Amino acid sequence: MASVKWQIGITLVTQLGVGILGNFSLLCLYNFTLLTGHKVRPTDVILNQLVLANSLVLFSRGIPHITATFVATYFLNEAGCKFFFYFHRVARGVCLSTTSLLSGFQAVRLCLNVFSLMELRRSSKCIYLCCCLCWILHLLVSIFIPIKMAGPTHSKNLSVKINYGYCSPLNPDRFLKFIVTALFSTIDLACLAFMVWASGSMVIFLHRHRQQVQYIHSNGHSPRPSPEARATCTILILVSCFLSFYSLSSLLSVWMILFVIPGQWLVDASIFLSLCFSTFSPFVLIFSDTRVTGKLQNRFCFIG
Repeated sequence: MASVKWQIGITLVTQLGVGILGNFSLLCLYNFTLLTGHKVRPTDVILNQLVLANSLVLFSRGIPHITATFVATYFLNEAGCKFFFYFHRVARGVCLSTTSLLSGFQAVRLCLNVFSLMELRRSSKCIYLCCCLCWILHLLVSIFIPIKMAGPTHSKNLSVKINYGYCSPLNPDRFLKFIVTALFSTIDLACLAFMVWASGSMVIFLHRHRQQVQYIHSNGHSPRPSPEARATCTILILVSCFLSFYSLSSLLSVWMILFVIPGQWLVDASIFLSLCFSTFSPFVLIFSDTRVTGKLQNRFCFIG
């Protein structure tokens, strides 16, 4: 039993370390780009907020669970438990909102193709405003989370069904439970629907564009993909990863809440899935960013 616990802990530590490394690298890149104004892209603002939210997810969910696994179960008091779960919910919501905002912005930019220099500056201001509104919205909406969380001293309470070791969600009264569920579900479904619509629009546009340039392939030429097409493919990969991990994590959470009294392995699996997008998405962005890959190619060419 102890060996299994250590294996789970080492897996989570590895996942957390990889995620922090990727997000910290991107955070340095985007902040340096935004501060210096060198090769700034409109999506850098959104990606900067996404990386920040990813980092907050890793710290607020990964570190407490790892500490409870290796060090001690009862290391948090009531206030600390509520604090970590509140900011995890805020960061998770911002991840969802910024990913949908990113896909929507790219869909408008790709399909309409109306971005001149002046419109690009205006869009950057609009993006800043949207990102601020995302944070404010989820900071306000998530105030219900601390109400239904209890510290480790309540872990033996009959109303506690899921025990994370350091914190446990209580079963609130039906009215509050209905309000919280309806509120979060409405926001999540709206963002997911917008994300799917934007992604579908980009896929249709790229398919039509590919048909229009099909004759170039028939003449034996291989046209290089445009920067917009590369950025769109990156965002589609990012959205696909988010939808996959989000769907699996949500299904597992619903299963834990409605159907079973989860064992520790099921709780650990839900923690692992909830951290997957925040861990792997930075590397999708790193390997698709020409500012990073271009420097690496130039360095290898110089060495060669």
